[in-house]
Amino acid sequence: MNTPNLGYRVDTGPRAGAVYDEGLRQHMLRVYNYMGLGLVVTGLVALLVSSTPALYVPIFSSPLKWVVMLAPLAFVLLFSFKMQTMSAASAQAMFWAFCAVMGLSLASVFLVFTGTSIARTFFIAATMFGATSLYGYTTRRDLIQLSSFLIMGLIGVVIASIVNIFLGSTALQFAISVIGIAVFIGLTAWDTQTIKEQYAENFDAESRQKLAVFGAFSLYLNFINIFQLLLNFTGERE
Repeated sequence: MNTPNLGYRVDTGPRAGAVYDEGLRQHMLRVYNYMGLGLVVTGLVALLVSSTPALYVPIFSSPLKWVVMLAPLAFVLLFSFKMQTMSAASAQAMFWAFCAVMGLSLASVFLVFTGTSIARTFFIAATMFGATSLYGYTTRRDLIQLSSFLIMGLIGVVIASIVNIFLGSTALQFAISVIGIAVFIGLTAWDTQTIKEQYAENFDAESRQKLAVFGAFSLYLNFINIFQLLLNFTGERE
């Protein structure tokens, strides 16, 4: 998912000076801090729900599970349609709420896979994400050239995943996982470069806050998808 354009003028040309470099560094740290804290919120909620029968039994043994599974998608759509008009405070509040809802949805992962395999998969996903994001930040190659292929790949993965809900094909799920990981790795590099290029030294505090939250949201989605797809290979079931 690409970082949204907030409608501000963005200077992507070469910029000299320590002030700009320091501002950009602080901006990227803010993005990664939001994302990291979001993952902490998601993990804590998932762990709490999965370890409390009074919570997970009524959720995952009833049609309520579909509400929990589809709720994150509703947040994604809401972010997409409201990003231009919401305030920085609203964007931040919605981001934390989204992370909590995602944790509720991912509680099923803790019920299905062993804690050791979840921790191992998280470490692998974090390593892949970190290396790819670093590449996106440092490369001088314009990754916008790959955007059309990545979007097409993402659409294909989504459609194939929906079809496989009804087919239940192991071979198709394997293909979806392999292609999906490649797509979200590419999106991580692209989103990181876009977040970097959209930064402008003359943004006010409100604009910088919104840009950081939406950037964190994009990277968070990429990481979560990489993690979930990797579980198909490295996860060990209870």
